[in-house]
Amino acid sequence: MRRILEHPVLDPPKTRNEVAFRFDGKSLVGYEGEAISAALFANGVMRFSEHPKDAAAQGIFCANGQCSQCTILVDGVARKACVTSLAAGMDLRTLKGLPALPLEGPDGAQGRVSSAVPRRLSVDVLVVGGGPSGIGAAKELAALGLSVAIADDKESLGGKLVLQTHKFFGSEADCYAGRRGFDIARELESQLRASPKVTILTNSPVVGIFEDGVAGVYENCSAYLLVAFRALLVAAGARERSLIFPGNDLVGVYGAGAFQTLVNRDRVKAASRVLIVGSGNVGLIGAYHALQAGIEVAGIVEIADKINGYKVHADKIRRMGVPIYLSTTIVSAEGEGRVERATVACVGADWRPLLDTARTYEVDTVLVAAGLSSCDELYRQAVGYGLLAIKAGDADEIAEASSALFGGRIAAFALARTMGVKVEVDESWIAKREILKSRPGERIAREAVRPSASWRPVFFCDEEIPCNPCTTVCPTKSISLSGRKGNMLDLPYFQGDDCKGCGACLSACPGLAVSLLRAVGEGRCEVELPFEFEPRIELGESRLLLGAGGEALEEAVLVKKSFNRKYRTWALRFNASSANAARAIGLRVQGSEATAALAEPRFTYAPDDAIVCRCERVTFGELVRYIRENEVRDVNQLKSIRAGMGACGSKTCAPLYAAVFRAAGLDPGAVTTARLRPLAVELPMSSLAGLEGEDARAKGARA
Repeated sequence: MRRILEHPVLDPPKTRNEVAFRFDGKSLVGYEGEAISAALFANGVMRFSEHPKDAAAQGIFCANGQCSQCTILVDGVARKACVTSLAAGMDLRTLKGLPALPLEGPDGAQGRVSSAVPRRLSVDVLVVGGGPSGIGAAKELAALGLSVAIADDKESLGGKLVLQTHKFFGSEADCYAGRRGFDIARELESQLRASPKVTILTNSPVVGIFEDGVAGVYENCSAYLLVAFRALLVAAGARERSLIFPGNDLVGVYGAGAFQTLVNRDRVKAASRVLIVGSGNVGLIGAYHALQAGIEVAGIVEIADKINGYKVHADKIRRMGVPIYLSTTIVSAEGEGRVERATVACVGADWRPLLDTARTYEVDTVLVAAGLSSCDELYRQAVGYGLLAIKAGDADEIAEASSALFGGRIAAFALARTMGVKVEVDESWIAKREILKSRPGERIAREAVRPSASWRPVFFCDEEIPCNPCTTVCPTKSISLSGRKGNMLDLPYFQGDDCKGCGACLSACPGLAVSLLRAVGEGRCEVELPFEFEPRIELGESRLLLGAGGEALEEAVLVKKSFNRKYRTWALRFNASSANAARAIGLRVQGSEATAALAEPRFTYAPDDAIVCRCERVTFGELVRYIRENEVRDVNQLKSIRAGMGACGSKTCAPLYAAVFRAAGLDPGAVTTARLRPLAVELPMSSLAGLEGEDARAKGARA
């Protein structure tokens, strides 16, 4: 079994009921109620279907119900494995081609349409999405006296916070900086559930918005609910962006968010060795999550000439043994039915790969962390109908989760004011949101630290980012920001001599960028380092100390180790030379063998074969030729060759069309955009029709 039973940060998984099920006739065991995809991954099954067009193998891509790549036959009915719960005795089968439509109901009898009408609910505001922005908005709206329903497609609120095992940046007072995402999610959900004005609909995706001011909700993934609203607030977050490269459709190529879902929520070892494409915070954190789950990381490739995420994130990944290759792109992924190797190459001034620089890595997974696309379709539908609607969080603008909290609150006040509530937004919220979503600023050179007989912190953050928990956790208030900009973008500095060596700043730092230092004798120092892995080292043993960027310093002996339960962070104290102690900040987690390329590159480069429309398997080359030959100026025309006509409703391929039109020689801005479908999410026709007798094991599934 490929279960993650031990994790350096996550609590041990709760005891769950084991149930037996079958996959393609083979008896397997999983946990009752977990996603079918998780149960299959845990049993080593990653191939879920074969496409009807060419029998190509398909597996997970988003793990979020947004695409259709994980569709599987569940007791004879096509379901998405990532959003369908496992039940005892299920008969699961690889979906080969198009499933046959059953002529009878799942209980063997003819389906009967009930006379009951769908349940109805009326509220002042319907909030779509239970992530940080949706929770923040719902809480403020309820406090203003408005009745609110918040609908989310997951079983618990928190959005992507639920998947985050790292500590958050920002400020402790405003956005829980220093705390881990899953802890923040629990806190926010607890606060919202305390409000009597809020109806919480979990495991209940909003499937459509209609012009009479009513939303269709697939309540508890089992029944159709109609919610009438005066106003709509869409905080549905964002979805993974795909990338165009040969082999991008292979089993084993999936989004970084899907990877986080599998390893951090579902606790399955989703890979053995991964290559990550994209150096934004999502890609950098993805590497960190992989290492915590015991998965090797061959490297991170970034097509730009600089890292897109925070430098402290990149630095800690490098010193853990993961290289980051700039001005480098993925050339192809290859394998028999699933990823077995991936090839990368440097890019020239035109962003095209220089194939003579290609190198190939043996990996079983490629994580795509190339950005996100806003999930704002329901907002656009509502506006098109003339309904009162607003959007917040990533549905409005892609940014850090810390800024989404303020974005939701600000949107709530703007919406309430439009609805006639006399209220003014706190101007400080707007300022804080702008700071929290800031791109990294300047890099400030720090002076070398001279060790003394007293403890003192050493800071390795030299880039202006929104972060200040070290200043608030220090019990002696000896750490303060520089004041250069007058906000939390300023760098922290130690002021004075009053450091107790408690390690609070070290443990709370989200970037693992604070050490503690003191001199203990002639030419010797003790240095205490943060560590978020299981420290497989005993007192008296030595390890190689590393500098901020991963450079080797010296072997040093461990003299003490302690664990901060609040921040779930180890402090490892070493005795080192004075020459290196002030420069030491980390230890290597994986060896160089994990990042070695094959002696000779092994790949085939055929960019026209890259898949754009995953559902209908329409390639980049097919689309470019069709646009040129037919003088296409309207995205809707691409439906003639089936692009955008699949089960995902073009959610995955639509963000790629700009690159396709540019390759065809057209300005994407001059092309008519695609029309939205009436329903944004699929659901069984039986739920819409009120069909009785549906098998209870299929409840919780979306066809």
